[in-house]
Amino acid sequence: MALLIRNLSQIATPLGRGPLRGGAMRALAVFDRPVIVIRDSRFAFVGREADIDADLRAAIGDDFDARGATAVPGFIDSHTHIPFAGYRETEFNRRLQGETYEQIAASGGGIASSVHATRRASQEELAGNILARARTMARYGTTTAEAKSGYGLSVEGELKQLRAIRDASQLSPVRLIPTCLAAHDFPPESRSSAAARRGYVSTIIGEILPAVSEEKLAVFCDVFVERGAFSNAEGDAVLRAGAALGLVPRMHADELSDTGGALLAASLGCASADHLMQISDAGIAALAASDTVANLLPATSFFLMSERYAPARQLIDAGAIVSLSTDCNPGTSMTESMPMVMQLATLQMKMTVEESLTAATLNGAASLQVAHETGSIESGKRADLVLLDAPNYLHLVYHFGVNLVVKVMRDGAWMV
Repeated sequence: MALLIRNLSQIATPLGRGPLRGGAMRALAVFDRPVIVIRDSRFAFVGREADIDADLRAAIGDDFDARGATAVPGFIDSHTHIPFAGYRETEFNRRLQGETYEQIAASGGGIASSVHATRRASQEELAGNILARARTMARYGTTTAEAKSGYGLSVEGELKQLRAIRDASQLSPVRLIPTCLAAHDFPPESRSSAAARRGYVSTIIGEILPAVSEEKLAVFCDVFVERGAFSNAEGDAVLRAGAALGLVPRMHADELSDTGGALLAASLGCASADHLMQISDAGIAALAASDTVANLLPATSFFLMSERYAPARQLIDAGAIVSLSTDCNPGTSMTESMPMVMQLATLQMKMTVEESLTAATLNGAASLQVAHETGSIESGKRADLVLLDAPNYLHLVYHFGVNLVVKVMRDGAWMV
């Protein structure tokens, strides 16, 4: 049987089974007073009710009154760190009083604080935390999210986080796609010398990644290439090792300084280069000439009270593929709201509403290599959508500071 969704004010969606660049990011398909038909968990028809063919019409068994809502694709949050324990609200308060992120990290805070709390938590506790955050994501319209490890920083700790993602996926309203970020930082016990650092890189390459691959615990392998974290050479070695085991590379790049991370990500064919607040002109050109998605995280700049945001306008105008994500984590972006990210992208990074919607849906799906299945409302794709209490899609940014999401569907089933 098929489901008819009627009485919609509008549908707004990008179209395609791959990423969009440049002006195509603004070319939304907009339908006024349309209907949607869903059959076998997928979109079967989008358009005017009068245009539904007889066979599909005969299969309709239920209908849903959208009561004038606007439909957009389910949001794709392609960069999150949700498998963590503990919070860092005291560090946030210290930043409000003038301390920098680097100063807090040097005093034992930052990632090290989350590593300590996450190592102490059980796998069951982490799975519960992931599930709670996924439910919050769903209330704000997210239907697919990436979830990274990276707060274990040991064989046991990283596997525990990734197994917790696997466990939470069984009940999560949000489709979770796991990433191994063992190269998030160096653990406290490996910071004493260059030899200790080399030892942890060897542990990632020789023990953690093979175990992750053997248990099929992750789709992606990520690394934080940054001053004070992993060097370009170390990041290159980790990502090549992951790729040899079937893990698709991603990279935290050019966040706090220009290390040439975007150039490295493009040269390695990474699925994404993320953050990019300090990207160079050469890095922009390299991403524009590649299929590596420029995944921008404006909530991080906002939460860190930084005036430096990723150069979204230059990246789009150069022809790079641009996506948006929350970077949900306890230290630098404590939010699960993709609409908030879209608002920051338009108001702080000068993206248009249309570009931000494409970046938060289809291009995010492309970053996670699922754009052939989700990220747009069109026939044949998984029925992932959001109903907004709004007359049109512009209200996603125009009506800020509130949650306009009234219903969320994933795979043809209502979640919220």
